[in-house]
Amino acid sequence: MSETPAAIQTVIVDDEALARTVMREFLSAHEDIEIVAECSNGFEAVKMVADLKPDLVMLDIQMPKLDGFEVLELIGNDVAVVFVTAYDQYAIRAFEVHAVDYLLKPFSAERLAEALGRARERVAVKERVPEGLVGAGRARQTPLERILIRDRADVHVIPVGTIDYIESQDDYVSVRSGGKSYLKEQTLAELETLLDKDVFVRIHRRYILNIARLSKIELAAKDTRIAILGDGSKLPISRSGYARLKELLK
Repeated sequence: MSETPAAIQTVIVDDEALARTVMREFLSAHEDIEIVAECSNGFEAVKMVADLKPDLVMLDIQMPKLDGFEVLELIGNDVAVVFVTAYDQYAIRAFEVHAVDYLLKPFSAERLAEALGRARERVAVKERVPEGLVGAGRARQTPLERILIRDRADVHVIPVGTIDYIESQDDYVSVRSGGKSYLKEQTLAELETLLDKDVFVRIHRRYILNIARLSKIELAAKDTRIAILGDGSKLPISRSGYARLKELLK
């Protein structure tokens, strides 16, 4: 006698109450779908996914505060995601970040059933989204206007203009802003490609500097220079970094 498959724990995320109601009604026709939470914004979604660790997220794209792609960046690659939106210009990006499917509002019950079929396959094999795909999808929005950092269930939204510098720490970066440091799981090389190259410069293999924070450059030793920031912080400058810095400061 075969066992009944475990229910697919699902979170609905949409800022419109009516859209959540329609989704809930459509999903109720599928016995293996268990709705464990409904969220009206991206911050709630990040918290619910961190707390509940669902199998599937039905995720709206256009929402205030955090959009769907930003939510996906923060919740990681362990959960299957079906994007839901009224705007078809996001379709290519949705598949670039390895979404299970993309539903265009208004969608039919049959179209949702098709998406759920794909979601079941993804959940069954526990397929993870390949690392880097979420960032690749967001690269279309470069240069970044803000950096999102998750600290457990909390989300820090850091406008790039407030950043002093960014330091590499292996597979993480430490973002220095407003006298505080925030740790984000991303490489310095990946983040560098998303920042405004007229504002941020790689001055060293471990550091990216916001040139607006540069107070002066001091010669520390032969061919060795140090960037002095307005708050007194000191960062090393490599020879190649100095050449890039001089080019920007012309």
